This record gives sequence, structure tokens and C-alpha cells, in this order.
Amino acid sequence: MNTLPATRREFLSRTGMGMGALGLSPFLSSLQASNRSLNPLAPGATHFPARAKRVIHIFANGGPSQVDSFDYKPELEKYHGKEVPGEHLRTERKTGTLMKSPFNFSQHGESGIWASDLFPKVSEMVDDLCIINSMHANVPNHEPSLMLMNTGAERVNLVRPSMGSWVTYGLGTENENLPGFVSLCPGGVPIVETQNWRSAFLPGAYQGTHIDTKNTNIAKLIPDIRNPRMPRELQRKQLDLIQEMNRQDGEDGGLDPDAEARIHSLELAYKMQIEATDAFNVEREPESVRKLYGETLHGRQMLIARRLVERGVRFVQVWHGAGQPWDSHAEIAKNHGKLGQEADQPIAALLTDLKQRGLLEDTLVIWGGEFGRTPTVELPTPGSNAANTKLGRDHNHHGFTMWMAGGGVKSGFQYGKSDDFGFKAVENRMHVHDLHATILHLLGFDHEKLTYRYAGRDFRLTDVHGEVFHDLLA
Repeated sequence: MNTLPATRREFLSRTGMGMGALGLSPFLSSLQASNRSLNPLAPGATHFPARAKRVIHIFANGGPSQVDSFDYKPELEKYHGKEVPGEHLRTERKTGTLMKSPFNFSQHGESGIWASDLFPKVSEMVDDLCIINSMHANVPNHEPSLMLMNTGAERVNLVRPSMGSWVTYGLGTENENLPGFVSLCPGGVPIVETQNWRSAFLPGAYQGTHIDTKNTNIAKLIPDIRNPRMPRELQRKQLDLIQEMNRQDGEDGGLDPDAEARIHSLELAYKMQIEATDAFNVEREPESVRKLYGETLHGRQMLIARRLVERGVRFVQVWHGAGQPWDSHAEIAKNHGKLGQEADQPIAALLTDLKQRGLLEDTLVIWGGEFGRTPTVELPTPGSNAANTKLGRDHNHHGFTMWMAGGGVKSGFQYGKSDDFGFKAVENRMHVHDLHATILHLLGFDHEKLTYRYAGRDFRLTDVHGEVFHDLLA
């Protein structure tokens, strides 16, 4: 590398993988850094053979209740209306007595896993799921927990690269005409907004592209995707001139990250004009497939997710909606019931469709929120008694449930345990850092070696934590 001209070394340090001419790690050497310097989304080499090639992360933002979905706790019915025996764990708000689930649980599939009728169609597919009942996080607040789940660092004031950005940084993309990382969120953005999919100090090429799937018209779904005043041939000439000027500016005076991101965005926007309009147009699917997903907002966006990954997009995040829809502090039967009805058929259809197409084998599907909910009922004001509850549940970071499917994880498998009431993870406790380490392992990466040098230190998704949970691997 030292034989390169100085300006070339500087260019590598800024637009390649940001490691500096003297700091190329063995990992990046194997990635053929020269190709990455010219195209940061060129396919990358993994540390070892990968089980998964792509990820679909279904984010139930707001915090779905584990004791009302995939963590059956018969003791809740026995102790309904009574105080929690033993330790009453600290929660964000005042909670009262234990509250039984308003949803009915039953066993499903050959595995006999218990699941509720909150997700009736997904429950019928438990033999394809790897359910983790022992997740835990750090605090019972949305903002830091969202940051922890998405970036591995809960501090909101120090934006870290998102998991999707890290995955795209490592793997590159299989389709240069589409973003490597797409975030589908209908109606706006979640809380903490674009920090959930930002590339932060990673090059801008790895940032997530937000699509508001509430729009059905392609022109509104991907605004300004076409230039009605200029033919594509002339656009290409104009873009080449702009890019050359930007590159010369980078060699002469240093290319800042924002300029680098703009360069990539201009190029990607040009390439997306044809491919994106096809990828996001679910009307091109057979009627039978559209009916499988359901011709609803969530059916459309789940179908878009499948269309994106089969076209080479590495990481697709599918949010339930803007804000924090699963945050059911009151009337959980009504609120969770409505949300479950919206999401159930589309999620089951996605799993079925991926499986039928042979894509589930190397596509890792993840479902869950930033934390779970308490088995105790939330009280409207301090000191209220159980008779005056709002029949909702507070945030719970002590123990919650997530599931994965495909991509090299065991199927029909239930891992870890929470206590008798689903309040706290007690057996095979799995932290969010451990989840990230395991996801990266499935994608072929050692989480301790997938790093990026910034501000004098090597950063990684798992910070200084994380353990691969090999028990979950098929």
C-alpha cells in the first residue's frame, strides 16, 4: 500500500474503509481495499463461511409484551390481581399487581411451543422459529433502548453506526442499483428518528435509506426518483462532471464525510431510476402472492422487503410505524390486539414466501422490539390500587422475547427462560450485545474484528461486549 501516491492513500483513508493508509487491518486487506476505495459497496469477504447473506429486521417499535405473545406464564393466571411474590423489580412507572394475559395460549407445531392468539398465523409457524425468551437490556426507556438495539450504544448524544450500516460495511451489496440498507417505516419515523439507521462515522454509503411505505404511488413512495426535464443520457454526463469535480476537491483539499455521502447519493439516485421503481412496485406480483400477504399497508411493506432482499439488498428493516405503536400503557388487549392483527398475516406470509422461494435458508429474519413489558399492571397514579388500573403494561428491560428464523438458526427451538411471571430473564440470559455478536457470526463475521477506526480508536457494533450464543445455531 505504501507504493501508492500520497493523494491516493488519503483517498483510501477517507472514501475506502476509513482506516488510513497505514492502518489497513487484515480483514480489510482480504476485502480487496482497492476495489472498496473505488466503490464502498463492492461485495466484501467474510471472516469465515456465512450462514446468512442478508437480514430482514421486523421492528415492533414501542415494546411488545412477551407474556402476551411467545412467553407463556400460567402462573400469571394463578396470581392474577395479587402482588408479585418476592422482589418487585424497578420499572419506569408505578405498577401494581400481576395481570393475566387477555390472550389465549396454546401449543403449536411438532415442537409443541406455546404461543398466544395475538399472532395466530405466526404461531402456526413456530417450527420455523428460534424463540429467545431470555433477552435483557439496560434501561426501561425508549430512546436509549432503541439506540442499544439499533447501534449497540444507548447514548443518544453520541450517534453510533446502526446495525444495518455495520452489516452493509462488512458485506457490501449484491446490487449497486439499490441501497445496501433500506429502512421501511410507514407514516414517518420512529422516535430518535434517523439515528436508528444512520451510518454515523462510517462512510455515508452505508447509511440506511428511509422509505415511507404509507405511500402507494411509486412517485410518492420514492419522491424525485425521475427527472422529467432531462433524459438519462444527459443526466449521466452531468453527474460524471459533478463527481469528477468532487473527487478533485477531495484529493486537493480533503473530502469531508458529508460531501462523500452526497457523492454516493447522487450516483445511487441515478442508478435507482429504473431498478427501484420495479423493486417497490408490488403490483407486479401475481394476485395470489398479494393475497398471501394481504393487500394492506403491512402486507405491502412486508412484500417490498422480500422483493428487496431477492434483488440483493443486504439489510431491510421493517418498522411497524412512526413513533412507538407497540407502547401499550393502557388497554393492552385492545392496543396489542389491533397491532397483532395488522402484523400477523404479513409476517407469516413473509416467512412462507421466503421458504417457498428457497430464500429463508440464507436470509435471517428477526422480530422484536427494543424491550418488553411488565407482567404487572400499570397504575395511572402513584398509590392507586389495582381496581383503578389502565389495564396496560409498563416498559420492561429485565426480560423480554425476540425470535429469529432462517439464516442458520435452529428452528422449532425455544431458548432461555424468564422467571415464573415473565418479569426477568433468569436462564441463559442474552444481552443485546450478545444478540448482535450472534447475528454478525451468522453473517460470517467475528464481531471483535469487524471494526472501524475513528477518533483514535477501533469501534465495533458490540463495543467491548458481546458473546456468540452457539446454542442457537443450526
